[in-house]
Amino acid sequence: MRALVTGAAGFIGSHVAEALGAAGYEVTGLDLRRTPYGPAGDVRDAEAVDRALAGADLVVHQAAKVGLGVDVADLPDYVSVNAHGTAVLLAAMARRDVRRLVLASSMVVYGEGAYDCREHGRVRPGPRTARDLADGVFEPRCPACGAELAGATIGEDAPPDPRNAYATTKLAQEHLAANWARETGGTVVALRYHNVYGPRMPKDTPYSGVAAIFRSALEAGRAPRVFEDGRQRRDFVHVHDVAAANVAAARAQGTPGALRAYNVASGEPHTIGEMASALAAERGGPEPVITGEYRLGDVRHIVASPARATGELGFHATVAFADGMKSFAAAPLG
Repeated sequence: MRALVTGAAGFIGSHVAEALGAAGYEVTGLDLRRTPYGPAGDVRDAEAVDRALAGADLVVHQAAKVGLGVDVADLPDYVSVNAHGTAVLLAAMARRDVRRLVLASSMVVYGEGAYDCREHGRVRPGPRTARDLADGVFEPRCPACGAELAGATIGEDAPPDPRNAYATTKLAQEHLAANWARETGGTVVALRYHNVYGPRMPKDTPYSGVAAIFRSALEAGRAPRVFEDGRQRRDFVHVHDVAAANVAAARAQGTPGALRAYNVASGEPHTIGEMASALAAERGGPEPVITGEYRLGDVRHIVASPARATGELGFHATVAFADGMKSFAAAPLG
């Protein structure tokens, strides 16, 4: 079976392409950079996409502009690559009658994670204000009564609430793919990645994941700078597990005419501060610095339930947090 992997030269895409090849797929690639799987090409270029799709049985769509965005000036690029590029790909798939899609989505489509209020039950807090963040008030409050909230795990049926440019365009990808599926009878497995880390992560740039930013700082002998109070909870999932989830999704039967979403997560939440401390310990310091800084596009906590992916795809993460941090502390970055 032939699989086209878009973004095959990227951090996650390169691992996905390798895992699919090891699983017996004939892999072709499409990326702005040349890869072992094919010549360079832009997912927004209809002719390049059409050529790459020749003979494909399924598409594993990893190509995207990542990161939260630096400021509003980034909006056109996010829409161009993530939304328009996906639309070009889907139109070409319809022409080529390729009806199976694995879509790299993200936990950012949820916005804030799940919270419970003692009085009002499950609630969805609004975006945190600049004033609260500047005053060091980081925890969201109940939108009905202002009370403190207890965190909970979020499932795939939670309503989306994207809160930055990247999140908005990742949700747009899901909607476009669902539209394509309805009109063509195709199947879409959308994998909502949580905080992915591992070898080949991009180095210290404004668009890097926080794990790579911390690793880059430590490599340069600088202390990792941890925003807010360091107690933001996330689910850190190793890229090897993410690649395995893509193989499981490629093998999944799917439902014709529909999109089915899955959290891709370890099921073991940790704080940002714990991750920074684990990396610093593995590299012999320096210790992280809690700065109190913030970004308006960030959410406070998001902890996933991977139960659906386990039950329906047979996927479960195998790289434990401590083992992953140990290997990542010495892993090559991209």
